[in-house]
Amino acid sequence: MNTPSKSQQPKLRPVLSKDEILHQITTLLESPEDDLHAALMKELLAGLLKLHDAHLDLLDLKIVNRAVKELRHAFGVFHGYRDRQKVSIFGSARTPSDDPNYQLAYRFAQAIVQQGFMVITGGADGIMRASQEGAGRENSFGVNIMLPFEQGPNATIADDPKLITFKYFFTRKLMFQKEANAIALFPGGFGTHDEGFEILTLAQTGKSDPQPIVCLQAPGCDYWDDWSAFVTKQLLKRKLINEEDLSLFTIVNSADAAVHDILRFYRRYHSIRFVGRQMAMRLKQTISAEQLDQIQERFSDLLTEGRFELRGPLEEEIDEPGLRDLPRLIFSFNRRSASRLCQLINHLNGL
Repeated sequence: MNTPSKSQQPKLRPVLSKDEILHQITTLLESPEDDLHAALMKELLAGLLKLHDAHLDLLDLKIVNRAVKELRHAFGVFHGYRDRQKVSIFGSARTPSDDPNYQLAYRFAQAIVQQGFMVITGGADGIMRASQEGAGRENSFGVNIMLPFEQGPNATIADDPKLITFKYFFTRKLMFQKEANAIALFPGGFGTHDEGFEILTLAQTGKSDPQPIVCLQAPGCDYWDDWSAFVTKQLLKRKLINEEDLSLFTIVNSADAAVHDILRFYRRYHSIRFVGRQMAMRLKQTISAEQLDQIQERFSDLLTEGRFELRGPLEEEIDEPGLRDLPRLIFSFNRRSASRLCQLINHLNGL
């Protein structure tokens, strides 16, 4: 296996002395009971002590240790850019620069950055290199993986502080999803399908927040058309998925169409938040009473009880003052129909 370059190797932090560790633990334990941040830290600490009591194998402890280190570092890198919208881009590392899909990836990244987005790619060659060339180094994140081949960082993102190298696919894929406001899928191999189907699974099951998922193929390329035909014939016709699940993704043939699809998703819709059994769907623009009645008639299957209500923020949302002035669509969501929820969002954006 290739040895990671200096830019890929995790930076060593100074080792704390015993006294420093004890001081930090004492300060944490003495923190107020209503400090949620401290409460979670205490829970993490208790979990670590339970790991010690469990007498796990050394390999198991190494996995836990490495995973926590990777996530801690990645969260820190993304934290400074949390106010910027981002699109995660997936595609083959083997796509050559003269391939129309390479050129399409370049144009898409360039165009979406002009709309204020940043891009997240695997940081390697092919579609990933094209996307980061189009976006530029300052607007790019590289979420790399240690592999014996194919996966060294491309020249655009190499040595950049926003390049993160993971040992484990599961921590890497968590960051791709967690930090993304949109997903762009280009033609690729097993890895692209693995990532793409996981993204769709999370969307279908409601384990991720609603977001646009766009499949891009260059004019004359039938990659996603054939994939969609397989999904329809083998999954939908066998009733392994529902008809509304097909609305989770869109297939486009141009950078402009992909950008339009992503921007349209956020035309009126802003974000969601669960408060107990209620969902607060934040909107950038309000809707009329007549439009609210139409939603009640068309999407009542999303409700467990009651009706859709147009109002201001719930009391529990006061911890997000920046969103205070946004109107809300409040309802008791059944949490079983994530694909139908996306259809509701599309309906709201189309009003």
